[in-house]
Amino acid sequence: MPLSAPTRITLLDAARHSIRQSLNDQPAAFSHQNGDPVLRAVRASFVTLKRRGTLRGCIGNLAAKQELLADVMQNAQLAACHDPRFPPLLAAEFEDLNIEISVLSDTEPVAAHNRDELLHALRPGTDGVIVQEGERRATFLPAVWSSLPDPGEFYAQLMCKAGLGVTHWSPTLRFFRYQTESFGEGKQI
Repeated sequence: MPLSAPTRITLLDAARHSIRQSLNDQPAAFSHQNGDPVLRAVRASFVTLKRRGTLRGCIGNLAAKQELLADVMQNAQLAACHDPRFPPLLAAEFEDLNIEISVLSDTEPVAAHNRDELLHALRPGTDGVIVQEGERRATFLPAVWSSLPDPGEFYAQLMCKAGLGVTHWSPTLRFFRYQTESFGEGKQI
């Protein structure tokens, strides 16, 4: 069931508030009047931060662990200050920040005996994909398809992100797919 526009706005406001409070070394308490029970539902989310169109941070959870509102607020703070690919966000960058939130569906396994079967099973633009082998794991959100529209390249880059060879295949590889409902500032809500 799609999130309502007021709920999307509440989540975006909460994410921005959480980042602002973090930059000011303040607790991230957030007050709102939205009574939508989905905010209290245990759901997984990712928060992506862009500054002037360039990725500035992205952190999330693949498994639901806490209420959606709390998950979004925590992931917003982590994306701003603890994404290991970037230095912590500076207060001067805050106003130029664009926030996108992705709320994840449950994951489902993808049965595939080889790379071609996997690529055939995936739905470009729709499926987010998780690869796992032993302790190695990586994911691409469905939005990544826009920059990697070729399924073979998508697979290769996902394997690389997991620290596996770009053409790696083994019987112990496990794949899962999920969908997201994504929305952000400056986009139609």
